[in-house]
Amino acid sequence: MAVEDDLQFERDGNVARIWLNRPHKKNCITVPMLERLDTLVTEIDADPELRVVVLRGRGNTFSSGFDLDSLQADFIGSSTAMEVAVISAKICDRLYNMSTPSVAVLEGYVTAGGFELMISCDFAIAEENALIGDFHIRRALFGGAGPIYRLPRMIGIRKTKELMLTGKLLNGAQAADFDLVNASAPAAELDATVAEFVGHLTDKSPFQMRLTKMAVDRGLDADIASLMVLEHLAVGVTLNSEDAAEGVAAFLEKREPKWTGR
Repeated sequence: MAVEDDLQFERDGNVARIWLNRPHKKNCITVPMLERLDTLVTEIDADPELRVVVLRGRGNTFSSGFDLDSLQADFIGSSTAMEVAVISAKICDRLYNMSTPSVAVLEGYVTAGGFELMISCDFAIAEENALIGDFHIRRALFGGAGPIYRLPRMIGIRKTKELMLTGKLLNGAQAADFDLVNASAPAAELDATVAEFVGHLTDKSPFQMRLTKMAVDRGLDADIASLMVLEHLAVGVTLNSEDAAEGVAAFLEKREPKWTGR
């Protein structure tokens, strides 16, 4: 099967959809899939018409991690593991830092490398019976694409240690309680929940959406004084944008805004 079949792209109006498509392998990830994901993320982020990207797995499962069978060299005791970790980290970082908001839709297994993909997205919506967790420690392995620097910022250090040191799996509701996902829904309501959530993102100013996402992301690594400067700069840029003028005019004229993305 070609990598284009393993990782599928669809365009639904102003929403991009990326599907992991190896359900027979619980959507295990390969290096060619990561490289194609890198290309797709770059293309999506360069398209001003696309407002949101949704990442999901075929076959009612997200991803159970990296496909060790796909590696040509002996994984343990070779440089292959480090090379894969570097590639994975680079692509997950590209996904995390893209200016287009991303939403992971979680079903079935969301473990190891699949878990790392999920925490690289801005938002996550989980089916209530999904199985979500880092899992690496159960195989005496260590995740190399984000858990030690993204997870503590997302859920705090104590919950990070609980997930990483125990290898426990959370269902959708438990993941919501952990602040690991934005919402959990029964299988029959999952698509509607995702559609409603995505709708709250696509009707906003694309200019302001990207600016706000950048400011929040960068703010995680800055001190308070730097954040104040960043906020003031963001306000200044915003007040000189076409979308801000349109947003105020639409409010005063009691109509829906027409965004230009500038």
